[in-house]
Amino acid sequence: MIEFQDVAHDYGGGALFEGVTIALEPGSFHFLTGPSGAGKSTFLKLCYGELLPSRGTVTLQGTSLRQMSRDALAEMRNSIGVVHQDCQFLDHLDIRSNVALPLSATGRAVSDRDVDDLLNWVGLKAQADALPPTLSGGERQRAALARAVIAAPRVLLADEPTGNLDWDMSQRLLSLMVELNRMGTAVLIATHDMNLIRTAKSQVAARVLRIAGRKLQSAGSDL
Repeated sequence: MIEFQDVAHDYGGGALFEGVTIALEPGSFHFLTGPSGAGKSTFLKLCYGELLPSRGTVTLQGTSLRQMSRDALAEMRNSIGVVHQDCQFLDHLDIRSNVALPLSATGRAVSDRDVDDLLNWVGLKAQADALPPTLSGGERQRAALARAVIAAPRVLLADEPTGNLDWDMSQRLLSLMVELNRMGTAVLIATHDMNLIRTAKSQVAARVLRIAGRKLQSAGSDL
């Protein structure tokens, strides 16, 4: 689904990481850890084509990023949902409209019932008509998750999705992502939160990856 072959990336001041070879398979669940600045966010950006590797090959569903046209990449991104750490919304639109944006912005049909069902799934049915500035941090992250999965992606990438949440809300968000994985979606979560990873072992079989010393390493255990 997403494959890295001998991938390196740098921003001109030396490689963040290099020699990365890994495949994220359909239905898999991965955590990505590592110190701040190690390259976790960069790794995720390579996974959905926001960045090209400095060296090596990133392949999405059998096609190299370098060989994709702009239109082909845009189409490919429809199958990848992304939850950013600093989730951004259009503040003049209500939550229902923000969640529907990945569909409405590309001219695809949007069913109000489907959007409302999704908001109900993340526990935001009562906030459907609210504007983003009125939401709490946890509500914003759940709205971001709903927006990321509105197009039924095959892969969900989440960058520190619980970084600003209390423990109860972190567990709730994790449970939603585990449920999504059980329905067949591959999930990759970048996080510093080892308690979140430990909690996940009672819910899902997950692989822990760590970026350290400019290498992507297996943490050595299936959770």
